Amino acid sequence: MEVRGLTVGPVAENCYVIASEGSDRGLIIDPGEEPERILATVEELGIGVDAILLTHCHFDHIGAVAPVARATGAPVWCPEIEVPLLTDIMAWVPPGLGPYENHEPEKTLSGGEQLQMAGFEIDVIHTPGHSPGHVTFSIADEVAIFSGDVLFQGSVGRVDLPGGHGPTLLESIRDLIELFPAETIVYPGHMGTTTLGAERESNPFLTALA
Repeated sequence: MEVRGLTVGPVAENCYVIASEGSDRGLIIDPGEEPERILATVEELGIGVDAILLTHCHFDHIGAVAPVARATGAPVWCPEIEVPLLTDIMAWVPPGLGPYENHEPEKTLSGGEQLQMAGFEIDVIHTPGHSPGHVTFSIADEVAIFSGDVLFQGSVGRVDLPGGHGPTLLESIRDLIELFPAETIVYPGHMGTTTLGAERESNPFLTALA
């Protein structure tokens, strides 16, 4: 799997463009801002985009959804209970940021789905706590997860935003640690790439799970 990570926007969100080696099809995960950079990466890889996948709908993860979807023609897959945030983005954006364009998603997710697209088999796992509808995307064949704002390198997602809940977030992280091997690569929504094992052993926010 080829993974191109782009750190975009005012809060340094990680957007990912991924493709199977040798494939001419790919996926975009969490296009938060700077659509021109995202589209340039797609062009550089020489791929068509089969889908735009959203882990959750905080503005920093969805700000470029509309222009990227329009340019690529790719359907947007959005957590079902967070659709109102995508269809009325500016109602949830702090003053001074944006403007961002609304988008009506073509598909919704609630967790438990198994998707086959762009040559990948993707398991969708409901991982609430940072936001109510948050999902994590697992590609088992690549021993990798895209964790959005659930788990970071040395940290975890904040829980002081609407719908956030600390104990629920820790249970979501516990589920990931129990579901997947320690060597699973974690591609997070902010900060650097890590593994589940490294976070289990050294992340100070996970001592409650020890």
